[in-house]
Amino acid sequence: MEITKERVMEKLKGDLPKNTPPVVSPQEWEAAWQRLLVKEKAFTHSRDALAAERRRMPWMAIRRNYEFEGPTGVVNLLDLFQGRRQLIVYRAFFEPGVFGWPEHACRGCSLGADQVAHLSHLNARDTTLAYVSRAPQEDIARLKARMGWGMPWYTITDSFDKDFGVDEWHGHNVFIRNDENELFRTYFINNRGDEAMGTTWSYLDLAPLGRQEIWEDSPEGYPQTPPYKWWNWHDNYVAEAAPDPKWVQVSDAGEAAFRNLNAKG
Repeated sequence: MEITKERVMEKLKGDLPKNTPPVVSPQEWEAAWQRLLVKEKAFTHSRDALAAERRRMPWMAIRRNYEFEGPTGVVNLLDLFQGRRQLIVYRAFFEPGVFGWPEHACRGCSLGADQVAHLSHLNARDTTLAYVSRAPQEDIARLKARMGWGMPWYTITDSFDKDFGVDEWHGHNVFIRNDENELFRTYFINNRGDEAMGTTWSYLDLAPLGRQEIWEDSPEGYPQTPPYKWWNWHDNYVAEAAPDPKWVQVSDAGEAAFRNLNAKG
């Protein structure tokens, strides 16, 4: 029997599962939420501690000059940084043999691409996100236009995918460059955890310099600025510009209000 979209939607609108939680009063719900909040805050602090440990991971030097095809021709791994300090490379599966080819990329990779936040915020923290696949550039350009994706996307031409653990499965590789343009691999994530990527914060928490905010536990000398102050509208970032004084005033007031609220709680 053919399973139509209408039948699937009708099934999703069916009855709730039988074993749902109890229905309680507002006071009981608030108490339950407060109990769970203690554990959630502990989880957030453990996640911050893990990110701090990640920033202290050893680096692996990149000795090979990996090459890719880009929209304007051949580029290398350094070019993918686009002049920024940090680079995150996601290996997406879009090529012959992948389910959906040539109209679509892998369904999982496509869902991940739909999650990617506006890249200007990531770029403001001196970080570039790039996608790579083995599909030709004309197919990548067609796919990006159809799906409304704006990330830079390059064609793998050598053993980059095999050398960095993404020849058979998706994953994010993280790199940094020094002032002499020497390149280093700093982190890698695939499988579980990789599916949660997409926000500005999830990317920065993988990056060797982190979110670059003063509350973070980072090695001495790492770039850090106050939280909130560097945030901006995605069409309003100006390189090296000081935070808007009015926004500083607004964000300071918001932080003070949160501190007062937590103190009362």
